[in-house]
Formats: sequence, structure tokens, C-alpha cells
Amino acid sequence: MKKVIVLFLMVVGFATLSMAQQKAPTPTEIAKKNVEDLDKKLKLNDTQKSIIYSLTYNQAKEQSDLVKRQQAGHTKEDDVDKYYKMQNETSKSIRNVLKGEQQAKYDKIIEDRLSGKANKKKKKGEEEEVEGDINGLLLKPEKVN
Repeated sequence: MKKVIVLFLMVVGFATLSMAQQKAPTPTEIAKKNVEDLDKKLKLNDTQKSIIYSLTYNQAKEQSDLVKRQQAGHTKEDDVDKYYKMQNETSKSIRNVLKGEQQAKYDKIIEDRLSGKANKKKKKGEEEEVEGDINGLLLKPEKVN
């Protein structure tokens, strides 16, 4: 009987340890990954990288605070709106930092993310189905002089 109890406690202990190791990424990690991903796709210069890092870091920090507040059960009604508004504002600001061809590529990246194509890998011979209309979520391109 002692062996069963000890075995049970060991299993529970290992399960707890493995769950504790799965932490959410920090705002710094999120910002760094966003800049790296955009740099691969858009060939950013150093100034653009710095500005985009700052924008995405601030967004990740604010959104992290909102998520923590939600997990603690202190959610306000407008928190969800605030979350998505922040994403849209950051996306708009990033777009304004980009130049010509980069803006067109960025618009395509955002469109793919919103439609779910960014996370899906297309198999040969299969067409993807897009559920719902995302036109209302896309940002309208602004002319930058």
C-alpha cells in the first residue's frame, strides 16, 4: 500500500512540475519574436526594427496585464475591446513605419493572420476554406508621403 501511495505522489509531483514549466512568454520575448518574424518577411532596417520592437513590446505588456487581470477574475466590460483596439493601433503604427513594398507585404501578412492562413500549411491538391468574412477587421491602407 505504501508503494502505491508513493507512486501516486510521484506521478502527481511530476505532473505538477511539468505544468509549472509551461509559462506564458514575456512581453520582451513576444516583441523579439515579432520583430524577427517581420524582419524575415519584410527585410527591416535597424530603425524600423527598433521602432517596431518598442511598439510590439508596449502592446504585449498591456495585453499581458489585461490577461492577468482576466485570470484573476477582475475583468472589466471594455477589456476585450481595449485588447483588440490596441492590436489595431499597433498594427496601424507598424504599417506607418514601413515603406512602399513593405506595406503591401505587411497588409498580406495581416490578411493571412486574420483569415487563419498564417497558421495553416496547405497540402497538395487541397483548397482551404475560409469561414466568415474578415473585411471588417482589415485596416484600410493609408497613404504615406
